[in-house]
Amino acid sequence: MSRHSHAKPGSKPGGSPTKLSAVRNIGVAAHVDAGKTTLTERMLFYTGASHKIGEVHDGAAHMDWMAEEQQHGITITAAVTKAPWREHTLQVVDTPGHVDFTIEVERSMRVLDGVIIVLDGVRGVEPQTETVWRQRCRFGLPVLFFVNKMDRPGADFERCLKAIAAKLDVTPVALTVPVFDNRGNEEHAVVHLLHRTLVRFGGEQGEALTTEPCPEHLWARCAGLHETLLLAAADVDETLADQVLAGEEPDTAQVTAALRKGTLEGRIFPCLGGSALRNIGVQPLLDAAVDLLPAPLDRPPALARLPEGGTEEVVLGPDGPLAALVFKVQLWDGRRHCFVRVYRNRLLPGDRVSFVGADGQTVSEHVARIFDTDAGRKQRLDVAEPGQIVLLAGLRHAGTGDTLCDPDHLLLLERIDARQPVLSLAIEPGAGTDEEKLLEALDKVTQEDPTLAVAEDPDTGQRLLRGMGELHLQIVLERLAREFGVAVRSGKPAVAVRESITADAEVAFTYTRPPSPDGKQPELAAGARVQVQPAARGAGNRLELAPSVLPDGTELSPDQLDALRRGLTQGLAAGPGQAAPVEDVKVTLAAVELFGTQSTPDALAAAAARALAKVLSAAGPCLLQPVMRVEVVVPDENLGTVLGDLQQRQSVIQATDSSDGTATITCEVALAELLGYATELRSLTHGRGQFSMQFVRFDEVGSG
Repeated sequence: MSRHSHAKPGSKPGGSPTKLSAVRNIGVAAHVDAGKTTLTERMLFYTGASHKIGEVHDGAAHMDWMAEEQQHGITITAAVTKAPWREHTLQVVDTPGHVDFTIEVERSMRVLDGVIIVLDGVRGVEPQTETVWRQRCRFGLPVLFFVNKMDRPGADFERCLKAIAAKLDVTPVALTVPVFDNRGNEEHAVVHLLHRTLVRFGGEQGEALTTEPCPEHLWARCAGLHETLLLAAADVDETLADQVLAGEEPDTAQVTAALRKGTLEGRIFPCLGGSALRNIGVQPLLDAAVDLLPAPLDRPPALARLPEGGTEEVVLGPDGPLAALVFKVQLWDGRRHCFVRVYRNRLLPGDRVSFVGADGQTVSEHVARIFDTDAGRKQRLDVAEPGQIVLLAGLRHAGTGDTLCDPDHLLLLERIDARQPVLSLAIEPGAGTDEEKLLEALDKVTQEDPTLAVAEDPDTGQRLLRGMGELHLQIVLERLAREFGVAVRSGKPAVAVRESITADAEVAFTYTRPPSPDGKQPELAAGARVQVQPAARGAGNRLELAPSVLPDGTELSPDQLDALRRGLTQGLAAGPGQAAPVEDVKVTLAAVELFGTQSTPDALAAAAARALAKVLSAAGPCLLQPVMRVEVVVPDENLGTVLGDLQQRQSVIQATDSSDGTATITCEVALAELLGYATELRSLTHGRGQFSMQFVRFDEVGSG
């Protein structure tokens, strides 16, 4: 039996209480290079959680603790830490911005209560910002926007607000307005619209705040945004409306309460501005996180499925059977650990927990140790309380998306979706590495990363490592060498393809297998008639088993129907062209022919699979390649050259925009055309161009 006791909620290790109302589980997310790790470093410094500011460009960021992160200057894995601010505990998750590591954002969002989305003050809402936004929408997380890099030439706070409204379809509400004069005529500061103050950030690292009433000439520039802020609060709290419409200045605490209510309900999206690198505007953001983002108890209960059917609300707190979600598996000091968010009850070292795996099987394990984490460091805990994000050791089988439960009360919280890999590398053991050691290392890294897969090429027999992009696969190879001492030889990246059809077709096929000479295998026979039709791109596959009752009145048994469905599913796993998975096809099993006892379930499955293989070959098979949405940012003088190069790559240009000497190109391109593009773009723009991409769909390419 599990030892889950109903202890006082929110007690810290060592016994001092931390009320759940004083906890904020927040993530920091953004497009790559928007400065989110730089912002997180400042948050840790000003809260006292870190004694020095680590810079990303020096490879010294506290949150980018992996060797590969420090080498490449990017965040690869979501890091978790704690920071105290105004008698509250902020549990902060710094997530990657690069699209190759988007699973880290997806699974972090699943367990957070609120999110800070960071924007580049020059570039505004970028493609990965939109991806992060969709992930945030999926879980209904309240949001603060931080418009960063406002010290850069071309940065424009109000233009970013307009971009949020246009691209994300919400109304942003400014809370602090950055005041930057890059000609040196005015101090860098922020105007706090709620308090009508000018906040300056002095000292060596912006730690010394001075606040004064906002000068009239500055307030005149911000008065419109101040009015918008009050009107947004009045929309939520009707008692404010009369005061605001009468031109009166309402009570600040009442406005804050209305802003909090609107933020939690997803009606208000507060925006703050500054420059994390220049140490400006971060403390007001920390205040806003405490004042406006939800405590764990402010979030609606999680909905869980029960194995026997039905649902159950999981209310966060100490009462009721254990419910905790594994949102990430990570190797730590060579050992397997699980990141877990506790929703209900508590966890102690030695507790027995159970979970229902993705295959439907129930597994029971013991929690050996519990740790608090601070980026790359961990500290042992005596207990994990509801609302906490902790690291567990000792779970050998629990994986991403599994729900840890009391063994006597199984349930399943919503799983975490992993995207399918789009790029593959042929790999083999390098010098000094044996096959078994390579397979063991690959098993460990694929347990950590659900977007990584290992498969065998059906034509060549080579082992393929599949991932989300070139950088993703490069990082994995570097980790195999550094962490596991495994040398790997790899081929050139190859794009993962799919197959589909372009026409309707119908084929009847009779499967027969003669008896074996020794009589041990009986004769088998079954017939199937299968129709196929192309579906819209991205629609997925649809199976219809039409003849549950045959013309002679025979009713197919559940076992026979399962066998037919199994055969069709197997037939869709490998298409007629390159044996790639088949997508976007409607398959109808139009007729079945039975031959008495010869039509076993295996015979029916074989007949359906063979009939489907033949009809796919007759339906105008085609190859689908991953198509990416790409944003390329280049100096104006390089625009023509880069556009010409993109057109040679058969890209579909969707928009070009020019601002402050920089051109932005938005287009769709087949992933195969983008292999090695980073190097080519650097060459075309003398190192000044950059691009980002995200997967859109599988589609035919170059068919005119």
